[in-house]
Amino acid sequence: MKNVRIEIKWGLLFILSGLIWMILEKSLGWHDLHLEKHATYTLFYAPIAILIYVLALLDKKRNDYHGKMTYFQGLISGVLVTFVVVGLTPLSQYITHTYISPDYFSNVIALSIQQGHLDEQGAKAYFSLRNYIFQSTIFAAVMGLLTSAVVSIFIRSRV
Repeated sequence: MKNVRIEIKWGLLFILSGLIWMILEKSLGWHDLHLEKHATYTLFYAPIAILIYVLALLDKKRNDYHGKMTYFQGLISGVLVTFVVVGLTPLSQYITHTYISPDYFSNVIALSIQQGHLDEQGAKAYFSLRNYIFQSTIFAAVMGLLTSAVVSIFIRSRV
């Protein structure tokens, strides 16, 4: 367990940062008043997510590998961070849509119907906690693996 403490720490920090980001989105009206801009504005979290992976791998390199880390070691570390994030994503989505922004689904359903993107049945099926948990878990896995692979290129030690 000691050899993965850094990955667990950074996975938890990633989830916490995402919850803080959701509080920010909600407070800025991106879940209600400015909902039509949400899809664009939420992309501003991407640099934060990448930075967390960079910091996680630098932490691993410095503290577990004494400043020398191969690409493969970095990749494995990033994958472990991703496992933590993926494992906690359903809880994060539950907290977001139950406590932080409980009206998000009803708001986005109404907007998608109003704009003619989906009918009521399709909107309710798409914008649901179950579907968001599924989508966000898959997204966290894919983006975490991709981010780990790319960040490891830049974090690895040059030999």
